Formats: sequence, C-alpha cells, structure tokens
Amino acid sequence: MGTLEFVVDDDRCYGCGACIGLCPTNALSMKELLAIVEQELCTYCDHCIPSCPVDALKILGR
Repeated sequence: MGTLEFVVDDDRCYGCGACIGLCPTNALSMKELLAIVEQELCTYCDHCIPSCPVDALKILGR
C-alpha cells in the first residue's frame, strides 16, 4: 500500500459539519466553515465519507 492522504475539497465543502462527529479519532474539525483534517490523527477508516452530502471527502492513494 502506498502513502494515504485524506483530503477535503474546499470548493465543494460548505461547512455543514456532518462528518465531524463521525470521526472516531477526532481528526476532523471545522475552521472558517470548512472541514479540515489532522493527517496524523486520521486512520483512513472511511466513517465520515458517506456522510458528506457534496462528496467533498476523499482518501487518496487507495
């Protein structure tokens, strides 16, 4: 497996916060109405991805 990276598409994210409470490691938070991720906390579990109504969350490298 290569290097994984969790990304938030800032052009799509509008800050609804649906993903924040689903992260078991608290890697997601909100800043200026955008979801942001702390890469070192993300375990790439995918729990948050289906919650995004605008498909702004992705894991690269899979």
